[in-house]
Amino acid sequence: MKTQDIFALATKMGIDADLRGRQAVEKMLKRKKELYDKMTPAQKKEFDTEALTNPYIDGRVHYVSKKNPDVKKVLAGIDMEGDEVLLADRLGDIDLIMAHHPRGKALADLHDVMHLQAEVIAGYGVPINVAEALTFERIDEVARGVHPINHTRPMDIARILDISYINTHTQTDNLVATFLKNLITKKKPEYVSEILDLLKAIPEYAEAIKQGAGPRLFTGKPGNRAGKIAVTEITGGTEGSTQIYEKMAAAGVGTIIAMHQSEEHKKQAAAAHINIVIAGHMSSDSLGMNLLLDELEKKGIVIIPCSGLIRVSRNKNTARRKPAKKSSKR
Repeated sequence: MKTQDIFALATKMGIDADLRGRQAVEKMLKRKKELYDKMTPAQKKEFDTEALTNPYIDGRVHYVSKKNPDVKKVLAGIDMEGDEVLLADRLGDIDLIMAHHPRGKALADLHDVMHLQAEVIAGYGVPINVAEALTFERIDEVARGVHPINHTRPMDIARILDISYINTHTQTDNLVATFLKNLITKKKPEYVSEILDLLKAIPEYAEAIKQGAGPRLFTGKPGNRAGKIAVTEITGGTEGSTQIYEKMAAAGVGTIIAMHQSEEHKKQAAAAHINIVIAGHMSSDSLGMNLLLDELEKKGIVIIPCSGLIRVSRNKNTARRKPAKKSSKR
């Protein structure tokens, strides 16, 4: 597989796992194309045409090696910064650096995918006009927040060293959200404690417990009834509005499963009497990445995990990975 093929697979899997459904994603892309066609030449010049085909532009192909070889070995992790790029160069036989969290233009565009949140929240019974109004306010806040960041540092190093670099953020977050939603639908937990037990049985979360970052309850009590369970804080860029919890409680949501949550979000959720189950950040990101990496592994690609990635393969008869050989070029 080429670098572009791997990213295309990630995006396809992300669309297939989108909580809104493939039809809604295709409708969104069609609408963007219609808006683009009506733009002036000056507006089109500034428009990022990647958004016409990629519904999750917080995931991107940032750099493709001039050698552009078939990818045989991937260095994969959650945050792939300059240190990890230098590690890839030191190993000597890495064809692709694969990050989860966005950097470069993908980080600058993180706010764009947050529109997904409004539609997902509406799916749990909150009126779409209310969900959009609160989400759009938070989108502006996030856009301002990421604007001054030095976005391109790791990709600059990858370009100089000529190592391909991509990231898959919402693509793989969608995989986690659907995985957890399907699990909840199948097991039908009645109490909050049962949700925690379900999460702790998942290998990535079980390993996170050993690292001191496993699933935990932020608001509510283990003996509380779960009520309607929502996975609205697993995908969609980053945390949404702090004002949404009152609206979700009114829509009948009793428990939210989240990756992580700020103190202000916790405070507002508690005020709305919503149970908040925190699955875990790095462990949830690892679960999503693993579901994609398993598909690459099936194609014979070797995965070298680093940077917080808890690598769990769900492929049967997968041989234990041997330690990477040190490069002889230094």
